[in-house]
Amino acid sequence: MVSNCTLNGASCAGGTPPPPGTPGTPGNPSVTGATNTSISLSWGASSGTVTGYRVYEGTTVRATVTGTSATHSGLASCTTHTYTVRAYNANGESAASNPVTGSTTGCPPPPPGSKMPGAPYLFMGWGDPPAPASVMSATGVRSFTMAFILSSGGCNPAWDGNRPLTGGPDAAAISAIKAAGGSVQISFGGWQGNKLGPNCATPAAFAGAVQQVINAVGPAVVDFDIENWDEFENYTVQDRILNALKIVKQNNPNVKVVVTFGTTTTGPNAHGIRLINQAKALNVPIDNYTIMPFDFGSGNIQTDTINASEGLKNALKAAWGWTDAQAYARMGISGMNGLSDQQELTTTAAWTAIRDWAKSKGLTRLAFWAVNRDRPCPGGGVVSNCSGISQPTWEFTRITAGF
Repeated sequence: MVSNCTLNGASCAGGTPPPPGTPGTPGNPSVTGATNTSISLSWGASSGTVTGYRVYEGTTVRATVTGTSATHSGLASCTTHTYTVRAYNANGESAASNPVTGSTTGCPPPPPGSKMPGAPYLFMGWGDPPAPASVMSATGVRSFTMAFILSSGGCNPAWDGNRPLTGGPDAAAISAIKAAGGSVQISFGGWQGNKLGPNCATPAAFAGAVQQVINAVGPAVVDFDIENWDEFENYTVQDRILNALKIVKQNNPNVKVVVTFGTTTTGPNAHGIRLINQAKALNVPIDNYTIMPFDFGSGNIQTDTINASEGLKNALKAAWGWTDAQAYARMGISGMNGLSDQQELTTTAAWTAIRDWAKSKGLTRLAFWAVNRDRPCPGGGVVSNCSGISQPTWEFTRITAGF
């Protein structure tokens, strides 16, 4: 794939090239600060002879400066703006820089996040999937997080990338859950597979794929499990998903939007911090930020889960200006029952303590991977259809139902 291609100073995709002798394209701009009424930017200097720079919002010049920074003032609070920068001299203007988006501060505090029922992950393509209505009857659980929506080719959604949205085992399981009085969360992405984020070319296309799933399934929650190098660590894709979530929420105000991502034992890593900060910069209305405190080098899963959650709280407070209570109300925990891939141990007692801590702090989401594994097999290792430890069948689901 060829990117950032120019020919005689113009994009290879077409358009009018800048006149001869104009400066080079400015370096990528970034947002360096914001207040209730202003957004500040900086960018890399252009090559060639430069008289100054013009900051554009659309086709309107918002600032003209001689240096490589500017502030756009007189804005309304809690508004979002997208800018490009062009250098100029006596011969004319350069090509436009890449765009950058920022938001003013002063947004009203978010309403308290409403609590979602405990919803462990259920995967119909792996691990001897149980009949969900039977699990509901045995445990009292009222909701499941159904995994995973992937790409069946291009920007086309399918269960696990190969099962139809309707008419297959996933749709049958969802119908059974709803018939028993339950609800579903639908999870997009995951650790591996051909995901929609890299395959949908634009935020609008990604949002359209999500809408297909919402229309087919009728979920209470859509969960975006943003992981690995192709989505979590790829900031172009991360931004595509975040911008798409704004469209999803606008079109489905009654469907909750969750992002789920990995963590360290002390809180989100640099990619997670970036996701949180970018969600604020883009003003994305995310209802819940859920961390996955496992496969993260834990020596004590209960202590490390709490510490990681406190780190998430601090990151949310720093980005959004929330109080402790407001941050907790936008947080969730998604664990791994029994033995994790790294052989970290989550016992039923530890999971009960994690649930009780989450309830005491006002967290609004609790899940684990996965109901398929919520069966005993002491000494069985890390497998798809049991936990690797001694436990009553469905005990982690029963604990989660008490959230």
